[in-house]
Amino acid sequence: MSSSNLKGFILAVVSGAFIGSSFIIKKKGLRRAGNNGTRASSGGYGYLLEPLWWIGMVTMVVGEISNFVAYIYAPAGLVTPLGALSIIVSAVLAHFILKEKLQKMGMLGCLLCIVGSVVIVLHAPEEQTLSSVQEIWDLAIQPAFLLYTASVIAVTLVLILYCSPRYGQTNILIYIGICSIIGSLTVMSIKAIGIAIKLTIEGTNQAIYFQTWIFAMVAVTCIITQLNYLNMALDTFNTAIVSPIYYAMFTSFTILASGIMFKDYSGQSASSIASELCGFITVLSGTAILHSTREPDLPLITDLYTPLSPKVSWYIQSNGEWKQKDEEGSNPNFITVLRQDYFK
Repeated sequence: MSSSNLKGFILAVVSGAFIGSSFIIKKKGLRRAGNNGTRASSGGYGYLLEPLWWIGMVTMVVGEISNFVAYIYAPAGLVTPLGALSIIVSAVLAHFILKEKLQKMGMLGCLLCIVGSVVIVLHAPEEQTLSSVQEIWDLAIQPAFLLYTASVIAVTLVLILYCSPRYGQTNILIYIGICSIIGSLTVMSIKAIGIAIKLTIEGTNQAIYFQTWIFAMVAVTCIITQLNYLNMALDTFNTAIVSPIYYAMFTSFTILASGIMFKDYSGQSASSIASELCGFITVLSGTAILHSTREPDLPLITDLYTPLSPKVSWYIQSNGEWKQKDEEGSNPNFITVLRQDYFK
């Protein structure tokens, strides 16, 4: 591994540790604020006065900055898949700090993420040495990447203008597809800005080039769009389903965009490319397993009339005695009566 890739790898690992920890610290702060007032899920803002929540926010900012700098030194094909490390950190810390049980399958998912990450790191492509933002601009306007950008814009417009109003509330791939496809352009723009900042710090001012500001405007536009539709996806669908699908699509499109723009894999052998692909699939499998074992938070009971469950099942035995449903399955001698409403 080259020194540049090693720096990017270390920064990506540090980023994953900080971001994963921030989730736990913020949730701890939210719980503490909820015990002293209205919970955030009920519209309360008491967490803004909770120091622990702000510590979590600072931790997340540090993690995001580390991730930003990692893209300067290493290719997106190395940095982006390592984002799964934050999931491992949050799962392990939640087990010990929040007492959210990490099941055996969850441990297997963590192990798969680690193994896949090691494979990706060992076979990651080398980062190009770029001396100006104009060189990055030349890579961005090459025909192959222009075709990719045009395809991204066309597909995104179709998803936003046609598919989203009709199928957004029922098809999880609509919202996630928008933020994943746009997210690939976000990473390319962020990487260009990061390299421009690095060169400027080293003494070569890149702010004088109009290309730097174009990359900045593209990054801001893509980030706003990406966050908007990601919030819509999280608000509409279960987080345990959104997270692995978003990770898979976002990482795949980012690796594709980076491969087209920076030609990350042009000097690699077929075996190295196949090994990195296997590593990515391993990380993806581990992420999906880890999320599938997560237990959802219990809903907040706000009044006595809130239903305890959307469905109450009872069984009537032949002798007239009422017995509640067994979680292991129904007895064939029982008759099931389903109540979709709730008791008041």
